[in-house]
Amino acid sequence: MLTVNLAGKRAFVAGVADDDGYGWAIAKALHQAGASVCVGVWPPMLTLFTKGLERGKFDESAVYPGGKLVLEKIYPLDAVFDTPKDIPPEIRDDKRYRGLCCFTIHECSGLIEADFGERPLDIVIHSLANGPEVKKPLLETSRKGYLAALSASAYSFVSLVQRFSRLMRPGGAFLTLTYLAADRVIPGYGGGMNAAKAALESDTRVLAYEAGRKHGLRVNAISAGPLPSRAARATFAIDEMIEHYRRNSPLAEAGRPEHVGHAAAFLCSPLAAGITGEVLYVDHGYNVMGISPEVVECQG
Repeated sequence: MLTVNLAGKRAFVAGVADDDGYGWAIAKALHQAGASVCVGVWPPMLTLFTKGLERGKFDESAVYPGGKLVLEKIYPLDAVFDTPKDIPPEIRDDKRYRGLCCFTIHECSGLIEADFGERPLDIVIHSLANGPEVKKPLLETSRKGYLAALSASAYSFVSLVQRFSRLMRPGGAFLTLTYLAADRVIPGYGGGMNAAKAALESDTRVLAYEAGRKHGLRVNAISAGPLPSRAARATFAIDEMIEHYRRNSPLAEAGRPEHVGHAAAFLCSPLAAGITGEVLYVDHGYNVMGISPEVVECQG
């Protein structure tokens, strides 16, 4: 029987802060397929996340058929900063960062190597996005907010591939998460996040070529449908968006986190050894629709 088998492989999932996002779902699916899983957590969320794990807050959502997600290691990671010299004084003095070190991308890669030795990784997941002005229309977005969205949501992936490629074993895979706003207008998804996702998809293709030729690594993206995560609820009316997808998708279903998790496990497995530079839509087909089925139904 042909199955997704990640036994003996180690994954690093950047961008897990709770159990209601795609990062958690992907970590869970990778573990279910047999991989050991480490995660990178945004420093201001690190204490809440680790205490939640200790208190069993995520125990129920960690369970899958035949097992339970157990994290091998948790690292602080702020992917806005590549090296220590990039950290501004206001961040160093911020109480949420106080007492923490080694949370830049370069430092995190060094910690992983120190913990597990030379080339310890097979899979790196980029589940990171932030736009400080995401609620603003593009016409009202400042240059600072626009560039911040690109830095946190797109360049962070470039930096991860730059600095983590040396940790990857032959045949390793990078995967990022994108969104339909990369090439369609999504009202309410502002602050330059549309450009960040478009850049992320373009970078995925270029990185697939460069990392493939230089390191023999694969680079892909998943374009996922909406999820009622903590981050999404801070952006717009996510429940209404999910219902819109359900009504207008070919499968007429709402997406579930495990759908993205399972697709990620496949793309990072040997079964997808011939796939790189691709954007895989996991949205029940919503992206293929030109008009709403309700328009046709009303005409009928």
